[in-house]
Amino acid sequence: MQDEQDDDGALWTRAQSNDGAAFAELFDRHRPRVYRRALSLLGDVHDAEDVTAAAFYELWRKRKTVPLVAGSVLPWLLVTAVNLGRNSRRAAARYRKLLDRLPRDEEHVDPVEPEDAEVRERLEASLRGLSPTDAALLVLTTLEDMPVWQAAEAVGLRPPAARVRLHRVRKRLRADLHDLDPTLRSAPGGSA
Repeated sequence: MQDEQDDDGALWTRAQSNDGAAFAELFDRHRPRVYRRALSLLGDVHDAEDVTAAAFYELWRKRKTVPLVAGSVLPWLLVTAVNLGRNSRRAAARYRKLLDRLPRDEEHVDPVEPEDAEVRERLEASLRGLSPTDAALLVLTTLEDMPVWQAAEAVGLRPPAARVRLHRVRKRLRADLHDLDPTLRSAPGGSA
């Protein structure tokens, strides 16, 4: 059962009516969790801060149309942070490609162990291949411990459709990373 303190309904109604103080309370309430999610996706403190700020900016900008999910704006913020994080990674990859094409005097040495780099590259490649909806479902259920029905509502799916998609995503990740022995937990509130 959701805590009354976790219910954003009254604050969100005020924020939708342009109440900056109510929005600031929502920011203070959810910023740490959105930031942690962004940091886990990007691995860089500054990029995570940028994504967190952008997610709240989008929430303010779209405040008239953003629905509450289970009485909270947090699921919407987490999905937005995942999407912004994916966009940020793509932009960084384009930038790295550009830098790699520039001539260099010295050879760059990567301090990461070759085995760790390979594992990370394979995992990132597999996750990049997911649709934004599938990636959001995976993050919300597996990393944020959100029930399937709540994650489904956050991304605009019905719970049965979300369960099927999660099952396919997990099956795909197991196949892609079979030799790494990945373990994906089932989401609370329903099997995937």
